[in-house]
Amino acid sequence: MSTVAQGLRGFAAYMRSLMGADAYQKYLDHFTATGHAGPVMSEREFWRDRMDRQDSNPQGRCC
Repeated sequence: MSTVAQGLRGFAAYMRSLMGADAYQKYLDHFTATGHAGPVMSEREFWRDRMDRQDSNPQGRCC
């Protein structure tokens, strides 16, 4: 049973990554790894900034 559950967890993580749901966590990881001096954006600020950038600079995306 644990192998099936582990497979499902892996698939769920893949889908989150594919849909971009883990983008904020990736931002936090990058922010700390590169040693930025400024304050980190809140999750709400991050998503607002991301959507604003996508709207002002549309690129090939499905939706």
